[in-house]
Amino acid sequence: MTQIIWIIAAVLVTFTVGYVGYSQYLTQFVELDEEAETPAHKYEDGQEYVPSKKPVLLGHHYSSIAGGAPIVGPITAGAIWGWVPALLWIALGNPLMGAVHDFVSLSGSLRHEGKSIGYMIGEYVGKGGKNMLLWFAFLTIMLVVAVFALVVGIVFNAYPQVVTASLLYIGLALVFGVYLYQFNGPFIPGTILFVGGVFAAVWVGLEYPLALFAGDYPAGTIVLLGGAGDWVPGAAALGGNTAGWIPVVMIYAAIASALPVWVLLQPRDYLSSFLLYTGVGGAIVAIIVGTLLGTSSSPLVIDSSIGAFEGFWGVEGAGLAPLFPLLFITIACGTISGFHSLVSSGTTAKQLDNETDARLIGYGGMLGEGLLAAVALSTLAVAGFADPAGGIGAALPNFAEGGGIILTSLGISETVGAVFMALVLCSFLLTSTDTAVRLGRYMMEELVGTPAGRTDTGLNLDPRSIARGRYTNPIVQIVPAYLLVVSGQWVVLWQLFGGANQLLAALALLTATVWLANWDDNKQLISTGVPMAIMVTITILGLSILVFYENLYLNLIQGGAETFGAQISAVVQMALGLVLIGLALALVRLGYRNIQTVRSGPERPAAEPGDD
Repeated sequence: MTQIIWIIAAVLVTFTVGYVGYSQYLTQFVELDEEAETPAHKYEDGQEYVPSKKPVLLGHHYSSIAGGAPIVGPITAGAIWGWVPALLWIALGNPLMGAVHDFVSLSGSLRHEGKSIGYMIGEYVGKGGKNMLLWFAFLTIMLVVAVFALVVGIVFNAYPQVVTASLLYIGLALVFGVYLYQFNGPFIPGTILFVGGVFAAVWVGLEYPLALFAGDYPAGTIVLLGGAGDWVPGAAALGGNTAGWIPVVMIYAAIASALPVWVLLQPRDYLSSFLLYTGVGGAIVAIIVGTLLGTSSSPLVIDSSIGAFEGFWGVEGAGLAPLFPLLFITIACGTISGFHSLVSSGTTAKQLDNETDARLIGYGGMLGEGLLAAVALSTLAVAGFADPAGGIGAALPNFAEGGGIILTSLGISETVGAVFMALVLCSFLLTSTDTAVRLGRYMMEELVGTPAGRTDTGLNLDPRSIARGRYTNPIVQIVPAYLLVVSGQWVVLWQLFGGANQLLAALALLTATVWLANWDDNKQLISTGVPMAIMVTITILGLSILVFYENLYLNLIQGGAETFGAQISAVVQMALGLVLIGLALALVRLGYRNIQTVRSGPERPAAEPGDD
């Protein structure tokens, strides 16, 4: 039988080549300069623009971009089409497309005062294009918040030990922020002390699990509220405990997004990054050790339930699922993610201390997410997957179960390992959720207008101020996101999130291509243009399948949507899918016209990068 170490080996080889060779070329290509003043220094305000040490910012960036999708996606795709197609897309697509996408999004934002990709595209195709992309991004953000809060609720319900550990590490992060920025405590001793506290929180969580409502939990679980929580909106579909945690997570995200970045975002992401590095790195080491020394509780080989290649249409249980284009959309963030362009050009660009740090943080951070995807695929391979059509609910327990088996190679019990891997997943999700809400505020600030380096509280009667306000904008985002989750259509929500997210990646690559074309007539456009064309094709085809086959044909014409509510849902999905396709095609047309104009017009002197 095939050992899972070959999954890790393939990814490590292609990622190493990509970082050592391709990222160095891209660094020179966009002319990153150690001496240039970054937006973090130029607009430093102690709130959003805060120069950050490279390891701190890498921790924030990696924690923010890596959510549940690079875990759920590879597991689901590997179960449906086989582990080989999933591995190839991760191993090749990540360094050639995903890492390029993140790097150019971050580098382009540096050249545009730390502004978002929406602002960047507006510089070249006009205000209409800018507003279309910003609204597209804002709507995508709400889908991200809804999906990530849902997945956190599912994990909290399955592993109440993670609730306690998560609460403790958030508290530690608040104290660490005060320690670093108010008391100017020494960095390395503080890191050792507080990172140790984060890992101690894992033990406390194992001893004192927490749940909101009664359920089937480990012995000793502390239940905070009486009853089963049947009265909570969404409890009928999700269960009272899961449904109860979702608004808690969203309220936390709203509060965290309004705080200055030094209070919680930077220190929490930095501390949690050690947890995440340990989870991903520890799993990789455990696979190597377990394979060489045979110390795991079960052989680290690919389970017989997982085929190498299940055919173009996938396994029968998943329904009619063509490998092209659905494999690529399903794996999503494990290879490329539009959400990353919002993080790169939103929070990260405003905190970059040195331009050359963009290579490690932008390109290297995405490779780190690819390693997470490879680990997720390995957990699928070793644990097996009986329900490839089960989506989120089936994939998440698989990650913890398979991760627990893998970590036994290092002498860790399977139970402790499973809880630890669930905490790793939750750490990714919590950081991504409140970062997403903060990014949504940035999108709205650019839509309604806010001078660089200034923020608005929103605590007045001005509608524009309320829309962009630090305290009011989160409400604008989390209320519709919550309604989407409790509507009972959460499976549909994941599909829409995947399509919108991948299409946003295509538009971010389009933005980078337009920027490079306008910067210098001699700049090659292959590195960004080819991935952009591939992603536009994949996502439009994928959304077309969602609109015309799954909803129009199966749900409406064939009667798959049996209730009136399901029929309304199918219509809404079709409308959203068509809107996404229309926005994408309109922006591609505007971008193509701009590139044609600047590349076919009279010769002009090359512009300095900072003059764009």
